[in-house]
Amino acid sequence: MFDERDLAATRPAGMESEEWRLRVQLAACYRVFHERGWSEEIFNHITLSVPSHAAHYLINPFGLHYGEVTANNLVKIDLQGNPVGEAGYPVNRAGFVIHSAIHGARADAHCIMHTHNTAGVAVSCKEEGLKFNNFYSAFLSGNVAYHDFEGITVHPGEQDRLVQSLGSSNCLILRNHGLLVTGRNVPEAFYFNYVLQRACEVQVLADSMAGSNVPIAAQALAVSSRDVGLTDPDNDLYAKLFWAAVRRAGLTLYDLVQAPA
Repeated sequence: MFDERDLAATRPAGMESEEWRLRVQLAACYRVFHERGWSEEIFNHITLSVPSHAAHYLINPFGLHYGEVTANNLVKIDLQGNPVGEAGYPVNRAGFVIHSAIHGARADAHCIMHTHNTAGVAVSCKEEGLKFNNFYSAFLSGNVAYHDFEGITVHPGEQDRLVQSLGSSNCLILRNHGLLVTGRNVPEAFYFNYVLQRACEVQVLADSMAGSNVPIAAQALAVSSRDVGLTDPDNDLYAKLFWAAVRRAGLTLYDLVQAPA
């Protein structure tokens, strides 16, 4: 979406071009979350691994709202939570415990998003969890795992259990807590976050209405997640969805490299 020459012109001296491109993309994602009301003040996290060093990843600076995150102020840390290079801000320990565990265990989980949206937390509190009986949840059949609540995730001892709970799934419902999704890149994780949140919103509303929900046949569930990619003739659904959201938010490269006034 952004011109390579403009990216090069704004890139800090000494930073690899690929890391800068990903910083801009991640900052754009934080701003889209802010625009859509998917953020929770200064809490929650979206992280992205740095391609030149698999053990390093980018995370939001603790204390800033999502609307204040820029490509420049994202913090790079290692899997032990130590800052890599200069860091002008601290990092939320809960974000380090959750995200470093998954980044370290799943080579395909380059991007991880954790949210506390109302519908997602509500579904996480229900014993039955997510029901595969609406248009959105059907896309996620067989791709949703669960992790029991152990308190605020600030203790490293929970990391192995988090990884075990997630398994090979892209979506993890943290019981009594919220939602977590993974992707090979920002657009893919954005897609799973969008679909999972919509599934929870529809479920909460449908369950508040009188009468029983219409079940979806097992065969229809099986083909729904498989066929979603067929909607895009270019086989580029995730990127199209994400960058359309960035455009809708009216974001420019200048917005993403300069701190808001």
